[in-house]
Amino acid sequence: MIVCVATTPEGDVGGGWGRADQVAIARVTGGRIDAWQEIETGWNALHDQGTEGSHHARIARFLREHEVQCVVAGHMGPGMQQMLGQMGISVVMGAQGSARDAAVAAASVTAASGGGQA
Repeated sequence: MIVCVATTPEGDVGGGWGRADQVAIARVTGGRIDAWQEIETGWNALHDQGTEGSHHARIARFLREHEVQCVVAGHMGPGMQQMLGQMGISVVMGAQGSARDAAVAAASVTAASGGGQA
């Protein structure tokens, strides 16, 4: 399962999804991380440039390009939640602590609920 986690520079789960400056793409298989890539997004600076729809489209393109199946963040707005749901991407909010641990936990929960293999 491909999980995208909003991250802090310290390696913890970041707060807001739509304003994340950095995310990590994790490939989780069998309850373990097989691959981990940290990516600077600049979404915080880009958030207020253009319309809300253009920002959501930017994030949607990113998620499609990386074949993300689950997103993990501290929080996100209802519009973003709706968009991800329409894309068929599972959302785990309220995550805290280690981003790597949160990615593994989210993959497990998503797979258990029928959202894919962890």
